[in-house]
Amino acid sequence: MAPKDKKIPDCKMKTLAEAEIGVTYIIKSVSCSGAALRRFLDLGLIPGTKLNALFRSPAKNPTAFLIRGAVIALRTEDCGNIVIK
Repeated sequence: MAPKDKKIPDCKMKTLAEAEIGVTYIIKSVSCSGAALRRFLDLGLIPGTKLNALFRSPAKNPTAFLIRGAVIALRTEDCGNIVIK
């Protein structure tokens, strides 16, 4: 059983825009098409990829993620197209 002071994220699916800082997630799907989908795929955002939410800018947009060894900043509106677990 986990200590009461340590928060464990629930296992329901949500978008990357809802990611909590410091938590590792797995990409379940990317729900966009065309050039936006191609950009995400080029960045390594494919289903099954683990990523970690590192930090948000002071204005809360963008958010930096550690993805496959690279730190990538994504805007909140782009994060809404990526489903995570």
